[in-house]
Amino acid sequence: MSAVEELVPGWVTVPDLAEAGGVPLSTVRTWLQERLLLAVRRGERTVVSIPETFVQEGAPLEALRGTLSVLHDSGLGDAEAIEWLHTPDDSLRTGTPIGDLRAGHKTEIRRRAQELAF
Repeated sequence: MSAVEELVPGWVTVPDLAEAGGVPLSTVRTWLQERLLLAVRRGERTVVSIPETFVQEGAPLEALRGTLSVLHDSGLGDAEAIEWLHTPDDSLRTGTPIGDLRAGHKTEIRRRAQELAF
């Protein structure tokens, strides 16, 4: 099991997210292409899987888009960005960057993500 798989508490597949959100599969694929969401291949069948924490009410977490752009600009790949967002950090209000994003504290998380580039 990879570090990413150990850190992420739950996963959703592309078809499952489409069903939960009431949207076509093509919409979820577009979210992935436009980097509104990130995914990794996992499991024996290497199924494309999206962290459940990236989804809110069947759609991408709104604060995620800009944060993913900053992480990408800082040189992180998809798996590394997912890992960074889920890595415990006691100095954060909720204990993880993704938890703080979900709680509405995106400015602090983006500032920390920008620091990765230096």
